[in-house]
Amino acid sequence: MLLDEPTSALDPEIAKEVLDILELLVGRGMTMMMVPHEMGFARRVADRIVFMEKGQILEVSTPEVFFSDQATPRSRAFVAQVLH
Repeated sequence: MLLDEPTSALDPEIAKEVLDILELLVGRGMTMMMVPHEMGFARRVADRIVFMEKGQILEVSTPEVFFSDQATPRSRAFVAQVLH
């Protein structure tokens, strides 16, 4: 399943319901490629993070590595901004 910001226009309660359903589907083995706004969700359910900017892949790693030890200055700046 391909998803581009699946909760972008939803109120917080509905967004949580959508994320819960997506997490259930991941738990059942569904493969997804997603561009999420919710970094906590991405950290929790992803098996791989691909960080891109201006059409270029800057980093590919596991969520554990991406959110704790970024490989590039740009990804470090991003994580510092979104997980402040």
